[in-house]
Amino acid sequence: MKPYWNKSLVLTLMVIASCTSEDPGITDKYSSLQERVEEHLNSLNAQTTFYAKHLPSGKEVSVRADQPMNPLSVIKIPMMVLAFRDAENGLLDLDQRYSVKLEDMRGGSGLLQTFTPGLTPTFKDLLTQMIITSDNTATDIILNKLGMDRVNTFLRATGYLETTVLSSTGDLFRNLRVYSDLSAKDFSDREIFELQSPLDSGSYDRSFTFEGDSTKWLGRTTAREMAKLLEQLGNAELTSKESSEEMLAILKKQMYSSRIPRFLRGKATVAHKTGDWPPHAGNDVGILYYEGGPSIISVFTNQNQGDFVELEATIGRIAEDLINTWN
Repeated sequence: MKPYWNKSLVLTLMVIASCTSEDPGITDKYSSLQERVEEHLNSLNAQTTFYAKHLPSGKEVSVRADQPMNPLSVIKIPMMVLAFRDAENGLLDLDQRYSVKLEDMRGGSGLLQTFTPGLTPTFKDLLTQMIITSDNTATDIILNKLGMDRVNTFLRATGYLETTVLSSTGDLFRNLRVYSDLSAKDFSDREIFELQSPLDSGSYDRSFTFEGDSTKWLGRTTAREMAKLLEQLGNAELTSKESSEEMLAILKKQMYSSRIPRFLRGKATVAHKTGDWPPHAGNDVGILYYEGGPSIISVFTNQNQGDFVELEATIGRIAEDLINTWN
């Protein structure tokens, strides 16, 4: 006697099986979040490092996370932390106004360079612009106020052995100019700002070589250390809870959204800081707030020789993978 099969039941079972069974090819290719992240990073023609942590569970993904990298403007985060610590200790009045002079102007990212000298933002305004528009004018004003040695002493005292500030942005642009004009080493910050970067036929190669020269970096860090700094910032381990919340609010106002937040609209709120030397480097570090989170993500890409738009999109895909997996 032949078994009786209800055709509708058979079709239903087939659909369920197709949804729940694992395609060996897909399983082999995407067997873990670690492997997916590595595949994304390996698709880039760049030096890459990565660290992420799901804070509720402690789960981690790490790819060359302890390799020192060029952080570019990501190094501005510890400057902000020290500024808020100084404010708590009465060493800095965040409401005090500063008159921006022509000598303060810096090229690269930021809006203050577009204003007529004499603008009087508060120090909190300067900190905000240093983060959300990565303003280099604001950065050097803040760094001069804090003192580079004090920023690095703070980092060492809190256990950060690789993360350090190496240069002001003024010195960074002066050193770049020296690559094409040795006499520029004696130029003032104002002269460097007024000259801007040369755009001759050799400028691309010089810029690529410069970005890869660790003796010329704005700072140094690792993906793991920068993630740890963000975690401590978020947990109010480095400042008061009030200061921590103010810094997170600033990071959430970040104007550049083409990397970590790229595919996360409606899925997560992101408090993050970018670091740029396009098309050769594009970094992004942040805290992802979402149902099932939060998570820390820290991505560094240096010496890129591929499509910069694809580099940014790849970072966005990694962030989306984290959300989908750790939700």
